[in-house]
Amino acid sequence: MTEAEMLAEMHSDCRELAQELIAILADAESLVATAESCTGGLIAGAITDISGSSVVFDRGFVTYSNEAKQDMLGVREATLASFGAVSPQVATEMVLGARRRSRAQFVVSVTGVAGPGGGSPHKPVGLVWMGLSGPGDLTSVVELRWDPAWSREMIRAATVRAALEALIGRATLKSGAQDTPAAP
Repeated sequence: MTEAEMLAEMHSDCRELAQELIAILADAESLVATAESCTGGLIAGAITDISGSSVVFDRGFVTYSNEAKQDMLGVREATLASFGAVSPQVATEMVLGARRRSRAQFVVSVTGVAGPGGGSPHKPVGLVWMGLSGPGDLTSVVELRWDPAWSREMIRAATVRAALEALIGRATLKSGAQDTPAAP
């Protein structure tokens, strides 16, 4: 499969996942918010591309710079200095900050290296940390590792799909329709 075909499939998946998420959240009368760095608003865009999303989408924070992460989400300067923007600590502070600064019950955050440059041996291209927070202060963070040979667009699309899947898993878990937790 070519990259163009993979991207087309991912975009189609994201549309279906966003529709599913909206239906689940609307039934639960819940809201969602996003805190995005490496995806630059693409998760929010995938959700708001669907008609009816205004019932469940509260807001999106695009915090590409460290200053934006601090100003908009309350990520601590010490956390950024100690661990760097691409870290589980920053993903956690991003998701919790977005949860505090929104009306949403479900929040996802992503911070990573989409490439093609900017990677290092410790933080390679394709590394993404995703935070997820749901009702009852149930918060988790997961490491995603995408193929570093993928294009920037592929890494970002895969991250959007993973975020939508995680939100669906958490929302489904909350609604009691699932016996075991979904990742993350």
